[in-house]
Amino acid sequence: MSPVQVYVVGPSSTGKTTLCNAVAKSVGLPTRCYITEVARQVMRSKGYTRADVSTVEMQRAIMLAQLEKEANAFACARWGNSEGLILSDRSGIDPIVYAIMTAKDEGEAHQKEEVLVNIPAFQMALRRYKEAIFLLLNPVEEWLVDDGVRNLDHHERCIKVFRQVLDKFGIKYQEMGAETKKIEDRVRLLEERMALAHRPLVSQMRDTPAIRPRVSQRPVTNPGREVTGTRSL
Repeated sequence: MSPVQVYVVGPSSTGKTTLCNAVAKSVGLPTRCYITEVARQVMRSKGYTRADVSTVEMQRAIMLAQLEKEANAFACARWGNSEGLILSDRSGIDPIVYAIMTAKDEGEAHQKEEVLVNIPAFQMALRRYKEAIFLLLNPVEEWLVDDGVRNLDHHERCIKVFRQVLDKFGIKYQEMGAETKKIEDRVRLLEERMALAHRPLVSQMRDTPAIRPRVSQRPVTNPGREVTGTRSL
């Protein structure tokens, strides 16, 4: 049986790392099965700065480092962790989102996306992502700091691009935001979702106001698999 994979994604300052750290501690997750944020590590090791965020080279380096850690964690969880769980602070989807976000126009966005999507390691990861739990954290206005670069409008656009990319690749995801601010509530809800993933009938997934599943209203080409889509509830 493949391990349960959990990817927590979303704009900056939405509580991704705080939630991941709390869940990892709560379930006693081995460090080999917990992928902490990779982007800052890559920036430090390769000498990238904020000025390089818009370059596809930086996003490619981040993606490759993330995917390598995911593959290692997947192997460890499958063979060495009785709980069979992988938890990741961000994912291989994130570099694609930021490549699109920093593009000058749609043409450049498409070019950057094509470079990243066609990386063989991403294509392999994409198959895993379609069986994983993706939690998209929404901005909580009072948590955000308007530094002239990242403001609420930036975060709202980032959420929109995350939805578009996840939908495009047929990745199921759920959302959590201002309706669930307390860390203990966030941990409980995510742990409940993780527990349900161990059950054979995932279709019985609980739909709560705090974690909202996104289900496609587009025609389903593969009736045996749920695909994400529009925002309507």
